[in-house]
Amino acid sequence: MENPRTPKPRRLFGALRQHFPRTHALAAGAASFALVLAMFVPTPEVEAKRLPLPVNLSAPEETATDLVARPAEEAVTASDAEADVSEPPVTLDKKDLEVRNGDTLSDLFKRAGVDATEMYKLLSSGEEARGLARLTPGEKLTFHVNSDGSLASLELHRDRLNLEAFTREDSGTFRYASHQRQADSYSAFREAQIDSSLFMAGSEAGLSHDLIMEMAQVFSSDIDFALDIRKGDRFSVMFEEKFLDGEKIGNGPIQAVTFVNQGKTFSAVRYVDSNGDANYYTPDGKSMRKAFIRTPVDIGRISSHFNPRRLHPIFKTRRPHNGTDYAAPTGTPVYSAGDGRVIKAGYSKANGNYVFIKHGERYVTRYLHLHKRKVKRGQRVKQRQVIGTVGATGYATGPHLHYEFLVDGSHRNPATIVRKLPKAKSIPSAEMDRFRTQTQPLLAKLESYEQPALAQRNEPEDSQGVN
Repeated sequence: MENPRTPKPRRLFGALRQHFPRTHALAAGAASFALVLAMFVPTPEVEAKRLPLPVNLSAPEETATDLVARPAEEAVTASDAEADVSEPPVTLDKKDLEVRNGDTLSDLFKRAGVDATEMYKLLSSGEEARGLARLTPGEKLTFHVNSDGSLASLELHRDRLNLEAFTREDSGTFRYASHQRQADSYSAFREAQIDSSLFMAGSEAGLSHDLIMEMAQVFSSDIDFALDIRKGDRFSVMFEEKFLDGEKIGNGPIQAVTFVNQGKTFSAVRYVDSNGDANYYTPDGKSMRKAFIRTPVDIGRISSHFNPRRLHPIFKTRRPHNGTDYAAPTGTPVYSAGDGRVIKAGYSKANGNYVFIKHGERYVTRYLHLHKRKVKRGQRVKQRQVIGTVGATGYATGPHLHYEFLVDGSHRNPATIVRKLPKAKSIPSAEMDRFRTQTQPLLAKLESYEQPALAQRNEPEDSQGVN
């Protein structure tokens, strides 16, 4: 049922026309339309205020919701801007390996988990890289490997001072660089008296095995350390100690040394000549290096002397023993007595493994019953070069070296002949001033170390007084 008080639409518009003229109604309609349009169309001023908002990413009032609600094209633009500022870091896998006895470069690449093709690429990059095939036990390798398994770089630590680095470039080849640190060197002094053996005395004095061997080498032309050493012999030695970052990393060479053998004093000092070659000389410039060393082994004892009428231990007959036998453990290094050329190296039923070396026109040395040979026929060798190791091959009752010395084809006693042979060259007179300038401070320093030690040895033991 209609409400009689509510007017119908047609009657409502008719009533309005009665109260307002047509022109007024048209003006009111236009104004209403303009008002509605203004609500949806922004002005230039409002539009300008909105434009900077997507760029102002760091504004404190912005929230995570604001960033998520932005248009997709604005979000992409912001991400691109961040990418331009900083690329994500490349992650490398680092692997440190130490070279073990018998290791090859291929073994090390396998342990590092790097494919062999990477190794071949590295080896083909230059002569320095091919040197990686010659590794020594104890050296260390550091592999830096990319996430795809390719080799980014390889570092070879020869020791704590020397580093070789191979770094991959964009072209795929490897760039080589070497780095060397300098250690700090200081002089050190040790002295000892021999009671049983040189090695025991040296070890108790704090000398390394290498320094004891070096000292024996310095005097090897004057002292037979297998035959001449006596209880009561003594030595004083000054040498370099090397430090890196406050930590001792090793020893340098002997600088000056004195050895008293059976009451006779031998002194030697290290000198680096004008060509850069280092050798040992007496304080007055005579070379410590003779044409031949006294013994071809550093350790051992004489088990059988040179004897033309010796009773053979196996055949029990009188047969000339044309050399000197040095008993030593299997594997002990055997040195060439002098510079020369290998004229024979092989094996026979009687001699076992053997090496014959010719020195000039008149001299030949022979080394028999070797465990292993280290040289080949025709090879040139230097004095004290390792030519083999002590063994018990051939007619031998135990591990030893049989050593012969021939002069003009005749056997001579190896223990005495070297004393009659010529010495190596001494310092030329033109270089004596340079020699004295370099060596006299070393000898004076050694003497300054020896004086307190000598006074301490000569000081009588404190006697206990009786009150």
